[in-house]
Amino acid sequence: MFTSLSAPDASADITVTKVENKVDIRCAFSSLHQSSAWYFPGGDPKGLLWLQHGFASANDSVDDTARKFAAQGFLVFAPTLPTANILGCTLENLGNNTDFLHNVADLFGKSADLGDKLGRSFTEARSKAGRATLPLPTTWVFAGHSAGGEAVPYVTQQLRQDYPAAFANLRGVLLYDPVKSFIGNNLSSSINHLANTTLPILAVTAPPYSCNRNGAGTQVLLDQLARPFLGVRLTSGAHIDVEGSSAPALDKVVCGTPQAKNIEALQRLSVGWAGDFVTGSTTADLYPGGAYYQSLITAGTIQTLS
Repeated sequence: MFTSLSAPDASADITVTKVENKVDIRCAFSSLHQSSAWYFPGGDPKGLLWLQHGFASANDSVDDTARKFAAQGFLVFAPTLPTANILGCTLENLGNNTDFLHNVADLFGKSADLGDKLGRSFTEARSKAGRATLPLPTTWVFAGHSAGGEAVPYVTQQLRQDYPAAFANLRGVLLYDPVKSFIGNNLSSSINHLANTTLPILAVTAPPYSCNRNGAGTQVLLDQLARPFLGVRLTSGAHIDVEGSSAPALDKVVCGTPQAKNIEALQRLSVGWAGDFVTGSTTADLYPGGAYYQSLITAGTIQTLS
């Protein structure tokens, strides 16, 4: 099924079309048929944005932010990845999910073949959206929340290692309050490798508390990415700020209700950063010294991560 609505924005009046279908992902000796959501901008996409939800969640939880990206010209792919699976095919590392994350990387590594897994899902979605001739963009941004903020860097590094031609499509990574798994070192190992590249990696995080495991994921970034600007911490942020208006009720009970000022700052900054990733430009307003950025500093809404 699909729904279409107008996504109001101060700088763009673009209709976003959402299509829901499935994407196949290998899991050991079988395949999972996972829910996936595709968000089509009104015009030609500026790039493909993979937006990955967090632990014990689903793609509907990031619907609000997905629409913001699509309203600014991104084709958004938001799959639901399992929380529990007897074969270890899970978003968070609950035992050893590395084989499964290799298979997620395989989606993008083979995306040039529209007969392969990601291509099949996209081809069906574009037909339902009435965009049958639209090519799958070859300029990408990856973004992940919570446990997805650990999985995305790991997948990125596997793509770099196993599919270098596909990795060349990737322009940057966004992490929303990344959470390090209790088991393994997926986040630290991937960041350690990616630190040796020029790939932009920026984060929007919340203060340390129980929902982000006391900020351990953010600390990995601070310890292992020796870069002058790593993003921002929302001083009164909640772990689920990226879920915005689509945050499930249970998430709000457990982790706190996102404040409107934090949702707006997270979406405006990160959507703008993603736009800069794909154009190679720098929108001064969105970085230290810029008028909008400094207004958030002055208001006490953000602190700089560096």
